[in-house]
Parts: sequence; C-alpha cells; structure tokens
Amino acid sequence: MIGNQNRIFGLDFMRAAAILMVMFGHCIWVFPLTYGVFHQLMLLSGFLGVEVFFVLSGFLIGKILYELYLKHDFSWHTVVFFLKRRWFRTLPNYYLILVVNIIIAYSIGNDISYSWKYFFFAQNTITPMTPFFTESWSLSVEEFAYLVLPLFLVLVGIIVKPKHKSRFFLLSVLCLILVFFCNKIGYQNTTTNVNLNQWNMSLKAVVIYRLDSIFIGVLCSWIYLNFTALWRKHRYVFFVIGILLFLFQFVAIGYFGLFIETHPAFWNIIYLPLVSLVVACFLPFFSEWKTEKSFIRKPIVFISVISYSMYLLHYGIVLQLLKHNIDYNTQNAFELYSFLTVYVFLTLLLSYLLYRFYEKPMMDLRDKN
Repeated sequence: MIGNQNRIFGLDFMRAAAILMVMFGHCIWVFPLTYGVFHQLMLLSGFLGVEVFFVLSGFLIGKILYELYLKHDFSWHTVVFFLKRRWFRTLPNYYLILVVNIIIAYSIGNDISYSWKYFFFAQNTITPMTPFFTESWSLSVEEFAYLVLPLFLVLVGIIVKPKHKSRFFLLSVLCLILVFFCNKIGYQNTTTNVNLNQWNMSLKAVVIYRLDSIFIGVLCSWIYLNFTALWRKHRYVFFVIGILLFLFQFVAIGYFGLFIETHPAFWNIIYLPLVSLVVACFLPFFSEWKTEKSFIRKPIVFISVISYSMYLLHYGIVLQLLKHNIDYNTQNAFELYSFLTVYVFLTLLLSYLLYRFYEKPMMDLRDKN
C-alpha cells in the first residue's frame, strides 16, 4: 500500500505539486515558442518545482539530522548512519536510471565519454554540466548537501566542543548558508552573464552556488522544532508574506525592469536565495495542513510517494524517447495533447512500477538492516 496515515498531507501536497510543475515545465520542449504566455508559464513552472524540492528536502532531512545531533554523541559513526540511510533512499534509483540513460544514449549514437562523472555526482560540482541526463543536476545539489552538513558538524565539533548543541547546530547552518551565498558574490565578481541561458547553466545548476537553498530548508526545520507554537500560530502570516514575495519576484521584477542584462547583481546574488525564502514562507502552513478526505488525500499521496521515480523517469527516458520515436504536429491540438496524455500516463505507470518493485524494496532493506 502506498502511503500511511502518519504522513503530513501538506508536505505531500508540496512534493506532488513540485513534481507536477517540473513535468509541466519540461513540456516546453514539446510545445512551440508560439504558445506565448503558456510558454512562459512552463518556464516558471519547471524552475519553481525544483526550488520547492530543494527547500522541502532541506526541511525534512534537517529534522532528522537535528534530532540525531541532539540525542547522540555526534561522531563519524552517526554521520555514517545518517548517510547510509539517505543513500539507501536515493542512490539505487539514481544509478539504475543513470545506467538506462547511458544505454539509451549509446544506442542512438550520442557521446557518453563523460558519463563517468555522473556516478560521482561530479557532472556539475563547479562547472556547467554536459547535455546528458540534464535533470540530474538537482540531485547533485541534494547529495552534496546531505554530505556537507553532517561532515561540517562533526569536523567543527572536533575543534570546538559545543556547550549548547542546539545553538551550535543553528550557527553551523547559518555559517554554511553564508558560505554558499558568498560563492554567488564571487560568481558575480568574476563572471559576466549575457542572458538567462548562461545564468541557468553556469549559476542556477551548479552545486557550489546552490547548497544554501537546501540549508535554508534545514534552518526552517530548526525553527520548527524550537519554536513550534510560534510556527503554528503565525502560519497564515507567513503564507501571506510568501504570496507577497512571490508576486514581487515573478510580477514586479518584470514591471520594474529588473532584468539580468541590466541588473546582473540582483540575479546572480539575490534572486535564488529569495526564491528559497518564498518557498520557506509556505512551509508553516503546509506542514500543519492535514486532511482525512480520501478523495483528496489518496491521489496527492500517490504522486508524492512516487515523485522521486517520476523525477528520474519523466524527462530523459519517457519524454525524450517519445519525442525521438513519435511524429506529431505541434500545430494540431489533438495530436499535441494526445502526445502529452501518453507522456503523463507512461510516466505515472513506469514510476509506480519502479517504486513498487525497486525503490520500496530498497527502502525496506534499509529499514530491516
């Protein structure tokens, strides 16, 4: 059975919304540019979906790591325990789909000489990645975040023995946010962005400039666990603030002409952290949203549970193979939407099968051991 009654519906809703936004955003590859506003919505949708994943992932792993940090003598053994559980969750699916992508790329004659980097999540650590398995860029960001935070905690803990572990955890997270925020300042001082395409490849999708997005989610988990009453009491206030910040970032920026060609510092330094803060403002509301209505809950939980498999399969395998093998007319609405219906159906079907017969058994094996 997929899902259980202990799940937090609001967080499932965020995860389901994020993967659907990413899927919708990648449809931009199918629709022609003549779709105008619809085309712009697809651009925004795909971008926002990944940013929601970053902050939500940081929030969820932050709670786990914080509780481990407080309850145990945080040592290398604890770090290994934490990483093994995370890697059992993420790596089996990733490596399976990576191998499938390599086989597909080889079979259609694409260059795979650089694919070895993907086995170490080194495809976009400090430089833009190659045009292969492109959706994996965000997985590198998450995997390095899982590694950097616990290692930082244990290494600094060797030098400084914290008297107040909760405050030390907070200071560590703030320090890491500052470090990776400063990396963006370094990028601004050494790079000239000429357009959004370059920004997308050389800043937005490079690990050393993006880890602060995950750590902002971790910061939210610390606030939630230490100020739970305030978190719940002011969730509607933060929700409204999130909406206002969202309107500023995605409406007012265009109105005031804050484009990357004229305001590169804003885009290179402020824009991405601001997106993370927008998402963070919605966490108090969604983390407290619960429902027992099965007709709403079941489809949302279903998509949430298989979302990782959907992320790995939807673009590099399902969408690209469909587009490579099926001829359709983008000017014919029936053919276009039939293509998209097949795309959604196959993604859901294959993702469920991957989850049911591979991902879940791996997680069961993790819990058993």
